[in-house]
Amino acid sequence: MKTNRRSFLATTALAASAAACSTPRASAPLTIIDTHTHFYDPARPQGVPWPGKGDKVLYRTILPADYRAQPVPQPVTGTVVVEASPLVEDNQWILDLAAKDKFIVGFVGNLKPGEDAFAGHLKRFAANPLYRGIRVNEGALRTGLGNAAFVADLKRLADADLELDVNGGPTLLPEVARLAKALPTLRIVINHLSNTRIDGKNVSETWRRDLEAAAKSPQVFLKVSALVEGTGKRDGDAPRDVEYYRPWLDIAWSAFGPDRLIYGSNWPVSERFAPLATVQGIVHDYFSAKGRGALEKFFARNALVAYRWVRR
Repeated sequence: MKTNRRSFLATTALAASAAACSTPRASAPLTIIDTHTHFYDPARPQGVPWPGKGDKVLYRTILPADYRAQPVPQPVTGTVVVEASPLVEDNQWILDLAAKDKFIVGFVGNLKPGEDAFAGHLKRFAANPLYRGIRVNEGALRTGLGNAAFVADLKRLADADLELDVNGGPTLLPEVARLAKALPTLRIVINHLSNTRIDGKNVSETWRRDLEAAAKSPQVFLKVSALVEGTGKRDGDAPRDVEYYRPWLDIAWSAFGPDRLIYGSNWPVSERFAPLATVQGIVHDYFSAKGRGALEKFFARNALVAYRWVRR
């Protein structure tokens, strides 16, 4: 009996040890950099040019603390702010905000390439290491590509190791491909999947073709943002199920692969369509299925390559 008991205990201990070894260790916390937020304060003396006073969802003070107060599945490490205001001094307003809050790890400003004052403004703001680039819209890019001064100013960005965010509809994509060929050293980040319509099933073949063409240039990145906005469901209940968005995500993955897709929430604009937890949860579900390495690249490492965000 003693021998049997000893054998039983030994066998049990070995089994318990094997089970413990086979149990997956808890994954290390993710670093999550949200590369698309907007902060502003309508209560300041000069007000704000955007959003308008009639906007019942967005016209309120929006600061980093308000973002951090949003419940999300995974805590966010830091954010890259994208400036929507055309006022030159609002570039400084965000930099001043960042000086007080280390949650801001980068800033994409708003300047106008092609104007005489551009070089001076860029030199001034880019002296701050948090200033990581600028954003231009589709119309400015389309007309600017035929303007030598505009192209020269974008080359200034590349020479300063800064990037260019571009925002517009699906017709933006051929312009991105043109720019990438003209300036192969300029890092370009397409915003919001180029704002294509997302209805759960009907992918535009033109969008697919033009996205794949833009992706052929290795310095072009795609920000996976505005998924819920693409549904057009402004009542705040855009679908949470990743399957609804999978056709578009699969095309983005096929075109850009694991190294050039970047997370952005577009908060607080996204709030019209879904809570921040839904926005983060959809992409977490999708990219976690690609493996831990892909998940880490999507949520932070690819943004480090594209933006050179600052570890604070």
